Amino acid sequence: MFNGVGTAIITPFNENFEVDYNALEEFVNFQLEFVDALIVLGTTGEAPTINEKEREKIVSKVVEIVNKKIPVIVGTGSNNPEHVLNNNKLAEKNGADGLLIVSPYYNKSTQKGLVKYFTYIAERTELPIILYNVPSRTGGNILPDTAIEIFDKNKNVIGIKEASGNISQIAELISNKPNEMLVYSGNDDQALPLMALGGNGVISVFSNVLPKQMKELTDAILNGNFKKAQEINNKYNILMRKLFVEVNPIPVKYAVSKLGYCKNIVRLPLVELSENGKILIDKLFEELSIL
Repeated sequence: MFNGVGTAIITPFNENFEVDYNALEEFVNFQLEFVDALIVLGTTGEAPTINEKEREKIVSKVVEIVNKKIPVIVGTGSNNPEHVLNNNKLAEKNGADGLLIVSPYYNKSTQKGLVKYFTYIAERTELPIILYNVPSRTGGNILPDTAIEIFDKNKNVIGIKEASGNISQIAELISNKPNEMLVYSGNDDQALPLMALGGNGVISVFSNVLPKQMKELTDAILNGNFKKAQEINNKYNILMRKLFVEVNPIPVKYAVSKLGYCKNIVRLPLVELSENGKILIDKLFEELSIL
């Protein structure tokens, strides 16, 4: 699907909490200068609060702007497979290049259930699927053997976004997976070690703010220039981590608003970044000369 950096983009809102499509267009064009893919309506895009009409318009708008320059991957996950299938149809209809599908949350699953769940979904779409493992949000973990079994059973499952945070688990996955199976970091601060192990890139929150720098980091790793990658990673690691000082995407929405690409508005149950959080991000922007 892609090697390098895919930005899990924010969804801009206006003062009435409506999707700001003009801001979305400006932000997508900003991202297009640097990154290798765009991920629309993931966690960072506040997907749980986006209704079906908004979802269709957002996907069609981004696909139109990108115009096949890079892949557009749509987050379609849910804990109800029928909702996933409906979201997949909207993505297919509006020209998406791939799907990012999180493991079911709240009702959760066994490992056997995960295989059946993703197989059921994969059999009902022709679009490429990236599995999404994020136990901190779902309460469940896609174990390496399970991810590989799902990949082996479904030709359109092409890889996994690994956000378990467990480098040992990721190392086990990469060392045992088929060569064709793609592995992306779901944590910016683990992009370097994951890619050094043989992963393909990162699905990034940090690149909402600094896409050029994250692209330089992933390019350096892919080109074997680990010294340069280490320098970039060490410089920006603190911002990568502090963009999660409160629940994502609260801090990154504030950070992008400081760049002028959106308003600092999130939808409930999220609320805007605390004053202490703003002070922290402001200080890092100053120290890193971002503005």
